[in-house]
Amino acid sequence: MTETYDLHSHSNASDGALSPTELVQRAHEHGVTSLALTDHDTVVGLSEAQVAATAAGIELIPGIELSTSWQNKCFHIVGLGIDPAYPPLAEATRNLQIMRTERAEKIAEKLEKKRIPGALAAVKKAAGDGMITRTHFADFLLSQFHVSTQQEAFDRYLGAGKDAYVATIWAEMELAVNWITGSGGVAVLAHPLRYKLTASWMRRLLAAFKEAGGLGIEVVTGRYNSDEIKLVAGYAKRFELAGSVGSDFHSPANQWVELGRLAPLPENVKPVWELLGN
Repeated sequence: MTETYDLHSHSNASDGALSPTELVQRAHEHGVTSLALTDHDTVVGLSEAQVAATAAGIELIPGIELSTSWQNKCFHIVGLGIDPAYPPLAEATRNLQIMRTERAEKIAEKLEKKRIPGALAAVKKAAGDGMITRTHFADFLLSQFHVSTQQEAFDRYLGAGKDAYVATIWAEMELAVNWITGSGGVAVLAHPLRYKLTASWMRRLLAAFKEAGGLGIEVVTGRYNSDEIKLVAGYAKRFELAGSVGSDFHSPANQWVELGRLAPLPENVKPVWELLGN
């Protein structure tokens, strides 16, 4: 049987629409044989996802997507094959939950000043035990008809420099990579083209990431075209990083991004799953 990997996905433990069980079932229905659940800054969905994966007969790779800082810029690092009980990582996720809650309170205050009340209670209810993200605020603004799309919520209120934006100092990238590798996982730079870096900045980032202990880069995502895949594959080869494939699936409502619907990893790139212990 051909293995089908999807190593970047989100449940409602962070900003996904589906429960961990529903996510795993959907992945199975779409032919995924190995799925990584990589919620933002939390591992609370992994135990439920593991039960569902066992029932469905697919492999669950425990993961996380950590928000990190480097050179005053925010980057996302995916951890694959992590041990969620590793004490430094577990403590980090607790601290990140506090940071995200404090950020949510500040965002809600800013929205209140714009005569948009009720945001905090709504996003806390929507997030439940999971992480509160800006996507929760975007959904709230959409539900209250302040915007007509999620993207408009970011463009008008939640994006950098906008009225309800709150800057957050995340953990240093090197520290976050250490949490992942210390737990037995593999650190992967998520969606590298999203940061809109120049080629020279990208080279600096990848050199620093590699020096910190990073081992992989997302070469194939749910949104990359063939030229973008070729570009990132070149970075993978140049910096001797393994290539990962991940849809970054959040919701069935997004018809452009689906679990398992991914281009193949270029043959000249070492697959990141070869680094994951079974």
